[in-house]
Parts: sequence; structure tokens; C-alpha cells
Amino acid sequence: MKMTGTLIISLFALFFVASCASSNKSMVVGNKSMVVVLLPGPDGKTGQIVVSNKGGSQLIRGPEQATEVHSADVAPAAPFAMKNETIREDFGDALSMLPSPPIHFILYFHSGTTILTEQSQKLLMEILPAVASRKTLGVSVVGHTDLEGTRKMNYQLGLDRALVIKKLLITKNIDPRIIEVTSHGKDNPLIKTKDDVPEPRNRRVEVILR
Repeated sequence: MKMTGTLIISLFALFFVASCASSNKSMVVGNKSMVVVLLPGPDGKTGQIVVSNKGGSQLIRGPEQATEVHSADVAPAAPFAMKNETIREDFGDALSMLPSPPIHFILYFHSGTTILTEQSQKLLMEILPAVASRKTLGVSVVGHTDLEGTRKMNYQLGLDRALVIKKLLITKNIDPRIIEVTSHGKDNPLIKTKDDVPEPRNRRVEVILR
């Protein structure tokens, strides 16, 4: 089972499953009594899950829906709604151990340079203090360009832009070992244009802090 996306909390463990509306994910439970609650993922979407044991199975779907399993030989109970206040009260300690949701931001550059636009410089000054106070497990820094120029030239320009942002993140005490730097050059434009067409919104670095 893929452990990402929608949050499921039980009395004994935390489980992560993919938010997937088109297919069910299964969780097999053993002899211990437990309550399983389905919560939205960091993107606000809620998938669904099948909780099963020797006695049968139960489909849970929808935010804050839950089922209770009393034993391995008795099928999980019919789904019921749990109030947010009850979830926070019963599972507050478990929720407090969850990592912060990812932060995703985009910084734009002047044409053909590694110089941030004035607006992005201001945005960076707002973001960096939050970055410094955050427990970050991994950072992706991806450089992009518009479609002017050759693929080789733009790959290097995208990389240079990403490295500039990496250096700024390091100044805020982010461990350089957890920063992954890549360049897409002109190959992944945010705004589709014809080749050799300048587009300011494509001259960017995308940063994801996990």
C-alpha cells in the first residue's frame, strides 16, 4: 500500500494512503480493537479506504468518516462521522507528530539572468523567515527558463538560477544535504509558447519544502 496522501488515524498507529477516488485502498487489521478515521490530505482532498479483517470489510469515504474494529473475527462497524473536536481530543498527540504540509513557491527572474524580479525579491524576504523556523526534511529547487535560446544554454541558465536560490536557503540554516537542485531549462514551461518566444512567467525557480 502506498503511504501518501489521505491521513488515517487509529488508536495505535498512523497510516497514509493515496487519495484516490477511482480505486479502493485496503488496510487489514489484526486482533487489537481500533478506530480508523479518514481525514483530508495536505491538498484538501479525501480519498477512500477499505478496512478489512477475517470478519469482513468496510469502505470508508468522505472526510472525518470512521469505523471501529472490535476484534479480528468481527467485521468493522458501519461508518460514522467523527466531529473535528473529538478527533483533536482523541488523536491530538498523534496529529502533533505529523510533518508540516509542503510549502511550494515560485520565484521569477529577469530575462537571461540569475537576477530575481523586484516582486520575487520581496516575496523571498517574506518566505525565508518561515523557512528558517520550519523543520524541513527535504527541499526541491527546480530551475526553468522561457523558450528563447538553445536547449543547452537554457539548461545551464535554469541550473544557475536554482543554485542561486539554494545558496539563499543555506544562509537560513537549511542543511545543503537535503536540498535537491535540478534544471528543466526550456523543457517544462509554465505557459506554453512557440519556440524563441519570451515569456516572463516561464523564467522561474520552483521550490518545494517538505
